[in-house]
Amino acid sequence: MSQMPLYNRRIFKGHGLAQTLINRLPILSLVWDQRQKSRFDAISQSGEHVGVLLPRGQLLRGGDVLVSTNGELLRIEAAAQHVMRITPCPEHGRSFDLIRAAYHLGNRHVPIELTPTYLQIEPDAVLADMLRAMHMVVTECEAAFEPEAGAYGNAAHGHAHAHEHDHHHHHGHDHDLSIKGGHQT
Repeated sequence: MSQMPLYNRRIFKGHGLAQTLINRLPILSLVWDQRQKSRFDAISQSGEHVGVLLPRGQLLRGGDVLVSTNGELLRIEAAAQHVMRITPCPEHGRSFDLIRAAYHLGNRHVPIELTPTYLQIEPDAVLADMLRAMHMVVTECEAAFEPEAGAYGNAAHGHAHAHEHDHHHHHGHDHDLSIKGGHQT
C-alpha cells in the first residue's frame, strides 16, 4: 500500500507553470471553509487520499497549485457551495447600492466575494434580512466562493505578489512628498 502524498508547498495561481501543465493536473475541489485551513486530509477528484500541511494562516484559492514532498502537483479548484448572491433591485436599484451593501457587510467582518455586478457571502438569515431592508435582491444559489483577502491580504501571498506585479503606474504626482510643519516639501 502506498503512503498518502503530503502537499506542503503552494504556488499561487500556478505562477511560473505552463497553463497546459496546470490544465492537466489532478484536481482537489474544496469549499471556502476547507480552503481556509492549512492542515487537512482530503480526497482528490481522481479518488486519491492526500494530506495538506501548509504554513499556518496560508489560504488556498481556486487555481493555486500544491506541491508534494515528492514533487507531485495538484490543482486547487473552488468547489460550488451554498452562497447568497446579492444584486441591486432591478426596478429602482443603482450600482452604488452594491458598494453600500459591501460597506455594511464589511463592518460585520463577513467574508465577501466582490464582482462588478453582484456580491456573494455565505448564507446568513440575519444578513439576508438586513440586505433586503436595503432593497437588495438576495438569491441563494450554488457557486464557487472566492472572498476578498482583506486589506492586508493573505500574508503568505501578499509579500511575494507585490514583487510579481510591479507595474510602475504613473499618476502625475509624486508619492514621495515629505510634510514638514504642515507644508509639503
